[in-house]
Amino acid sequence: MIETLLGDNVESSGRYLAEVIYGANDGIVTTFAVVSGVAGAALNPSIVLILGAANLFADGFSMGMSNYLSRRSELDYQRSTHTAATAPPEQLADGKSPRWTALVTFLAFVVAGWAPLFPYIFELEPAFPYSIAFTGLAFFTVGASRSLVTRRRWYVNGAEMFAVGMAAAAVAYTVGRLLGGIA
Repeated sequence: MIETLLGDNVESSGRYLAEVIYGANDGIVTTFAVVSGVAGAALNPSIVLILGAANLFADGFSMGMSNYLSRRSELDYQRSTHTAATAPPEQLADGKSPRWTALVTFLAFVVAGWAPLFPYIFELEPAFPYSIAFTGLAFFTVGASRSLVTRRRWYVNGAEMFAVGMAAAAVAYTVGRLLGGIA
C-alpha cells in the first residue's frame, strides 16, 4: 500500500502530497480549534475529548468525501470535453484515483489531528499549554516533511506551516474567548 501511495521515485512520491498536507493541516487546525475554543471559553476540559474525537472523524470523513467528489467531478468534466475523449486515463486529473485521494486526505486528517488532543488523552497538566506545544510541533513536523519530496529547505517548510497553522489556532482561541460568556 505504501508503494502505491509513494511510488518508486521522488517524482511519484509527491503524487499525493497536496492531499497529505491539506488533510494534515486541516486536521490539526480544526482539532486545535476545538481545544482552543473550549479553553478560551473556560469550559470543562473533558469536553475537548468528546468534541475533538467527533471533529476528527466527522470532519475527516467530510474532507475525504469532498476530495472524492471534487476529483470525480474533475474526471467527469475532462471526459466530457472533446480533447479529453482521446486522452489516456492516467492523464486525466493527474492520474489520481478519486478513491485514493479521499483515503489519503482522510488518513492525513485523522492521524495529524490527534496531536492537539494528546495532553487531554494522557492527562498532562496544564493541558492547554501542552496542547499548544503539541500543535506547534505537529504543524512544524508536517510542514518540514514536505522537504522529502520538494527542493525547499525543511526548516523553511516547517516554519511556513507552523506560522499559518498557529495563526489559525489564534483565531479559534480568540473566538472561544469572545463567545465564552454565552455558555
